[in-house]
Amino acid sequence: MTTYPSLHGTVAVPEVSITELLFRGLEGRGDAPAIIDGPTGNVLSAGDLMDRIRRLAGGLTERGVLPGGTVAILAPNMPEYPIVFHAVAYGGGTVTTINPTYTAPEIHHQLADARAVMLVTIPAFVEVARAAVEGTGVRDIVVIGAQTCLSLDDVMGRAKQAQVPVDLARHVVVLPYSSGTTGRPKGVMLTHRNLVANVIQSGAVAGITPDDVAIAFLPFFHIYGMTVLMNLFLQQRAKLVTMPRFDLEMFLRLIETHRATRLYIVPPVALALAKHPLVDQFDVSSVVEVFSGAAPLGPETEIAVGDRFGARSVQGYGMTEMSPISHMTVAGNIRHGSSGQAVPSTECRIVDPVALSDMAPGQEGELWVRGPQVMLGYLNNPEATAETLTQDGWLRTGDLAVIDADGFMFIRDRLKELIKFKGFQVAPAEVEAALCAHPGVSDAAVVGRSDAEAGEVPVAFVVRAPGAEVGPEDLRAHVEGCLAHYKHPSEYRFVDSVPKSASGKILRRELRAGL
Repeated sequence: MTTYPSLHGTVAVPEVSITELLFRGLEGRGDAPAIIDGPTGNVLSAGDLMDRIRRLAGGLTERGVLPGGTVAILAPNMPEYPIVFHAVAYGGGTVTTINPTYTAPEIHHQLADARAVMLVTIPAFVEVARAAVEGTGVRDIVVIGAQTCLSLDDVMGRAKQAQVPVDLARHVVVLPYSSGTTGRPKGVMLTHRNLVANVIQSGAVAGITPDDVAIAFLPFFHIYGMTVLMNLFLQQRAKLVTMPRFDLEMFLRLIETHRATRLYIVPPVALALAKHPLVDQFDVSSVVEVFSGAAPLGPETEIAVGDRFGARSVQGYGMTEMSPISHMTVAGNIRHGSSGQAVPSTECRIVDPVALSDMAPGQEGELWVRGPQVMLGYLNNPEATAETLTQDGWLRTGDLAVIDADGFMFIRDRLKELIKFKGFQVAPAEVEAALCAHPGVSDAAVVGRSDAEAGEVPVAFVVRAPGAEVGPEDLRAHVEGCLAHYKHPSEYRFVDSVPKSASGKILRRELRAGL
């Protein structure tokens, strides 16, 4: 077996919960700002953040939700998000984080699959939340900032002064949902040890200091924003400024106002920062590093962003199933176009996807990763778990990669069928199932097409049912009610048949060849 150990050695993973680790970065800071709400300027101090986490953990315990219950969060980035997240973790429960752009059926699936007993949301999402909880185990909808229904303040109780004891290596503290390598979104079982390990691993090479400031638009429901910003950044005693959604002008204004030092972004934002004339209207001289993740970024764009900001421009790599980081670029050791080197305590292999034999440095194969950040498995899905995790702990990423002699990893392509739209995963099978539910469709296939702004966009090949006259507008209206917008096909092509193998597998390469 040919393995590539981290060139950064190993780290000791402390035997604490993710919230106890966070508190280590908040203690002693008192009234110092920890999180600032970007749109309003409201400040949550480090001391208040710890106090509210403890009081909410106590209140949820008094209500019988904790320990052991699962609480869902359906909200944009805001200072209350980490309060809810860590209160549940501190009280011995499980959090499932939901994409705020999801439709009621998508939310319903996640609530039911995760067996959530409470849903925390905001006033703007109450209507869809009420529709989504029908037929699930959710007993209460808690609304942040509500005036006329159960609010987050109503749920506060007597402060819990210590972490509820849990099995750090086995207790599932968070269930983000990912399409994995294929299929409908699945709950990724991440433990306290997974999250703590990845914060320690990443912190060992990221170089974050208490003087750093980041604008947090990367959604906290997504593992990238959850680990890198909500947990790692705060744990390193740095300051966050939250944005509920990405808006280029607001992003640039917040950089200027708060003198942001580090930008955590995705490739579509990198493209905008490299080319948009709006950037020149703001003072961005405080920025020292631009870090892109969630999808590969071309070296030309990576360099252009760094040049425009006069900052380091680097990349990393990860997956929800790895909490998420396996690779980061270390300051001063940059190879543009690379996702960097393995973080400490991480082993890699490059494996021939057919022969399952190990490849030599510089040869292309599937990237396999092993380390303390790798998930337990997929919730309620042992088959998918067995397809992704080997018995000896290797995670098959589904990405084709090359590792050079210096340990730098380059993503080349994907074995898996997922489409990456602006860093979000779109599972073709899920979109195909939605299209085939239309009475005017007899078959459908979805593939990704390269796009300069989004990375990839879904394109649907549709076979009409006999006698049907369904058109693109009919299908756009159909998916509006059952799929989040980022999953919507950008184009519909009507074909006589979908090419398939003898076993019935869609021949996606043939479809891509015609794009």
